[in-house]
Order: sequence, then C-alpha cells, then structure tokens
Amino acid sequence: MNKILSLVAVSAALLASCSKDDDNSKSIETPATYVFTRDNASTVDFNGQTTRIQMADAVVNALKDNTKTEVQLNAMFAHAQGENDFTEANLNASDKNVRSKVAASTDYYSANTTVSNAIKADFDGWIATQVSEVFPNWITVATAGNAGQLQQNGGGSIRYITGKGLELNQAFAKGLIGGLMMDQILNNYLSPAVLDAGSNIADNNNGVLEAGKSYTSMEHKWDEAYGYLYGSEANPAEPVLDADQFLSEYIERVGGDSDFSTLAEDVYNAFKLGRAAIVAKKYTIRDQQAEIIRENLSKIPAVRGVFYLQASKANLGIDNARAFHALSEAYGFIYSLQFTRKPNSTSPYVTKTEVDGYLAQLMAGNGFWDVTETTIDNISDAIAAKFGFTTAQAKDAN
Repeated sequence: MNKILSLVAVSAALLASCSKDDDNSKSIETPATYVFTRDNASTVDFNGQTTRIQMADAVVNALKDNTKTEVQLNAMFAHAQGENDFTEANLNASDKNVRSKVAASTDYYSANTTVSNAIKADFDGWIATQVSEVFPNWITVATAGNAGQLQQNGGGSIRYITGKGLELNQAFAKGLIGGLMMDQILNNYLSPAVLDAGSNIADNNNGVLEAGKSYTSMEHKWDEAYGYLYGSEANPAEPVLDADQFLSEYIERVGGDSDFSTLAEDVYNAFKLGRAAIVAKKYTIRDQQAEIIRENLSKIPAVRGVFYLQASKANLGIDNARAFHALSEAYGFIYSLQFTRKPNSTSPYVTKTEVDGYLAQLMAGNGFWDVTETTIDNISDAIAAKFGFTTAQAKDAN
C-alpha cells in the first residue's frame, strides 16, 4: 500500500512539474527582434511603462524649474487621473503615476512596506529640499553649507546644489533608475511570483488571453519588464538605446566601455529569448533568461556609480561645479544599488544598510565640499568588489 501511495505521489509531482515546464530540453532560437504576434496581431504591449517613463522625465525636468512649487512637483510625482499636472494631455488623462511604483516590487517590498514607504519618503524629501533650499538661492553663488549655484569653469554649465553640494535633480533621476525601472523589472515583472501568479501558467499553456487583449497574462508581464527599459524607443522591437535619460541611456553608456561591451546585447537577447520561451511554454528557459537580465542590469548603477565617483576626483577643489555634478550622479546611482538583484537569489548585491553607509560617508560634514579622494576610492573599491569588476574597469567608461 505504501509503495502504491509513493508511486501516486511521484506521478502527481511529475505531472505538476510538466504542467509548468513542458519539455524544456528542446532548444528555442533567439528571435531577431522583439516581435511577437497572434492571429496577425501584435501581442506586445507596455504602454503603461512608456507613460511612467514620460512622467518621470517630466518630473526630473521640472526639478530644474525654480518657478515650480512643492505642491506642483508632488502632484506630478503622484499624479491623479484627470489632473493637469503635465503639458501632455495623454499624461494628464492617465491613471498611472510614478510614486506608486517606486520601491513597489512584489519580491522586495510586498512584505516590507516600512522600507518601501521610507524610500518613497526619500524622493518626497528631495522634492521638498529642492523647493525650500535650492530654489530660493537660484542666483546665489553656493558655498560650503549654503545652497546656490556653481558654474563650471570656462563658462560651462550651471549646477544648482544644496549646501552639501548635491544636485537633487540628479539624485532623483538616478535614484529612479533603481527605485522605479530596475525594481519593477528585476524584482517584479521577471519574478515567478508575478509571471506565474494565479492561473497564469495554465492560461499560458492553454492560450487563454486577457479579456479583450491579444496576449496572455504571462506574456504581458514579461513585456512590461521590457517596457521599462525600451519603452521610449521609436521602434522598441529593435532598440537603438539612449532613448531616455534613465536605463536606456545608461545601458548604452556602459556598453560603450570595452570591459562591458556585450552587456546591452546580452540583455536584449535574454529578453527576446525569454519571451519566445513563454510562447513555447518553456519556463525553465524563461527563468534562465530572467537571471541573465538581473545580473547584467544590476551592473549598470554599479559601473556608472564608480565611474562618476572616479570622474569627480580630477576636479575637486579646481572645478567644483564639475566635480559636484559627477558626485551627484554617483550619489543617485549608489542609491539605486539597493534595488539590484543577484542572480538565483532574492537579495541585492548591495543592501540598503550598505547603501546608506556609502551615502553617509559622501555627505559627512559639508558633504562634497569636504569629501576626500580616499573616501571616494574606498567606496569605489567596495562597490566594484561586490559586482566582480575593478574600479579601473569602471573608470574607463565614457
């Protein structure tokens, strides 16, 4: 009797396994482009991601408009449908917003709302400080401890900074790369908890489409991850990169470094093959591609953070506007490290505690006015070691 029960249990386990992962031993060719159709209609849709990228872009740009109020900026960040927060009518009509999706992934924050709320509060605080400290000193020359403006040597760009030298618009923009785009891609839409939620596996296996749509729920979730990276492209099926000021720009920048020259192609190929695997119902292959994407996208804030830290050193005390601009970009990228994801794990490469520690070192005393090359090098080396590259490799990026 026990033997019979054991055989039944084994058979049931095998059937359950097959229902999720039918014959993954057969290979799938990586499609040439991100084009997927059903009955001659495209099954790819990530309009919501494109909308949020556009909203994020508008908020970041508005942080450089000293006529904006805190109320206006907060309304743009946490847009309510129908409110005239943007110049684009389609954004005003949208029920989407940026703030609700910051630190909102299923894997990292569904059971950790305290940290999620604290991260959202960081972005709220950057808006508030920009309005209360930087905007009132827009035409005042900044000094240590006093907000204002600094112009790069030779009549270059003017940078608007806090008393610690931080450009809050840069912290906000680079922080969104991790807090919005990467968190949603790596820890939400590529997660089996989202891809396989509810009846998604059975529906995908049986071709059950979302109501009134041409795609299954699983197909759509994968596409939404794709959209946070490629949603600003003129032709998202064949991305050329540098299409927005967020992930699209910086995956192109990192790929321009010979030490990371295959990163962008590896990510694109993994997205294509993972989507093809969903169509073919090969879920092990799908999940393998998700891990490739996690590993490679996680490197972007790490490489760029170290790059900008190192780029600042030559100008410290000589051209502080230029140095502080680089350090501000580094600050935002370091902030984004808490949203990275080690492959085959549920952990970031750099914890929030570690991120907070790095940023505290940069902001100690009068912040960038006081920071030393030793501190910059120590943080650079620590970050690089977490990801398995060297400071020298990241320093050579463009």
